[in-house]
Amino acid sequence: MFIVTSYTTAVVFCLITMLCWGSWGNTQKLAARTWRYELYYWDYVVGMVLTALVLGLTMGSMGSSGRALIDDLGQASWSNIWSVVLGGIIFNASNILLSASVSLAGMAVAFPLGVGLALVLGTVINYIGAPKGDPVILFAGVALVVVAIICNGVASSRVNREGSSKAGMGITLALVAGVLMSFFYRFVARAMDLDNFENPTAGMLTPYSAILIFSLGVMLSNLIFNTVLMRRPLTGDPVGYGDYFRGSLAAHLPGILGGAIWCVGTAFSYIAAGRAGAAVSYALGQGAPMIAAIWGVFIWHEFRGSRRTSGLLFAMFALYVAGLAMIVIAGGN
Repeated sequence: MFIVTSYTTAVVFCLITMLCWGSWGNTQKLAARTWRYELYYWDYVVGMVLTALVLGLTMGSMGSSGRALIDDLGQASWSNIWSVVLGGIIFNASNILLSASVSLAGMAVAFPLGVGLALVLGTVINYIGAPKGDPVILFAGVALVVVAIICNGVASSRVNREGSSKAGMGITLALVAGVLMSFFYRFVARAMDLDNFENPTAGMLTPYSAILIFSLGVMLSNLIFNTVLMRRPLTGDPVGYGDYFRGSLAAHLPGILGGAIWCVGTAFSYIAAGRAGAAVSYALGQGAPMIAAIWGVFIWHEFRGSRRTSGLLFAMFALYVAGLAMIVIAGGN
C-alpha cells in the first residue's frame, strides 16, 4: 500500500485534507437549488463508500509495504472494527447536524463555528490519546484558531438576514455538531498502528481498511439518523425514499461528488497520521473552516451587504493562517 514516509509529504496530505473538508459543502449549496439536504445527504454517503472502496483497491493494495486491503480486512480484530464503526456513527451524527446548519446559516458561519470547535476539542483529545509534536506550540496554534472562531461568531451576529431565527438555529446546530465531531477521529486512530504502517500489529487496521469500515459505519447509521430527519425535518415538509429515487442524475451527482471529496480528504488524513501524528494530522485538516469561509464570503457572498464585518473577517483569516502555521511547526518538533 502507499505509505507517507516524510513529514513534508504528510503536511501536504494534511493540506489536501483541509481543502477537501472545507470544500465539500459547496456541493450541498449547489444541490440545495433543487434538492433537499436530507436527500442530498444520502448521495453524500454513497459517494463516500464508493470512494473508500476505490482508494482501498488502488492506493491501499499497491506495492509491497504494509497489508493490502483484502488481507488487512481479513485479519482485523472485531474490537478495532467496532471502534472504527463507532467513529463513523459519531461522525455521521455530527455531520448531519453540520449539513443542517449549512442549510440554515450558510457555509461561512456553520463551518468556522462547528468544525472550528471540533478542531479545538479534537486536538486535545487526539493529543492525549497519541501525544506527538511540541505541545506548547501546538496548543498555542489552537488558541489562535479559538480567537478566529470568536471573530467569525461576532461577524455572523452583525449580519442582518431574513429568517434570523433560522440562522440562530443553524448556529446552535453547528456548535452541537462541533462537540460531537471532536470525538470521532480518536476512535479511528486508536484502531490503527500509527507507529508502523509498513508492518502493522496483527489485528490492527491500515488507513485504507479504516476509511472503508468507517464509511460503512456512516452508511449503516444513516439508515436511522437520516430516516428520522426525512420524516421529521428541521425545516420544510417531510420527504420519503420515493422522492429520492425520483431524483434525476443531475440532482444526485452533487451529493456523490461531495462524499467523494470528503472521503479523499479523510483518507489522506489517516495516511498522514502515521508520520505527523493523530493530533497534528487532525488539527491541520480541521483548518477546513478557513477554506469554507473563503467559499462562503467570496463565492457565495454570505456576508454581502454588511460593512461592519470586513475587519473581523480579515482577522479571522489571519488568525487561522497563523494558527495552522504553528500547528505545522509543532508537528516537526
